[in-house]
Amino acid sequence: MIALGIILMALPLLGRYMPDLERLPWIIVWVYRQDGFYFATSPLLIIVSIVSIMLNYLNRTQG
Repeated sequence: MIALGIILMALPLLGRYMPDLERLPWIIVWVYRQDGFYFATSPLLIIVSIVSIMLNYLNRTQG
């Protein structure tokens, strides 16, 4: 838990040195930017999560 906390605290610092996220393919990272507000998500991660939830639900209803 301590290591996870240190990593989360270091993310803003690492973000300064990483390449621009908007140059990555949109399926990997999608960035919404407006008036100093940034929102980044991964459409690929959302799709995988939805499929995983659906498969989990279907397995529970069949058994």
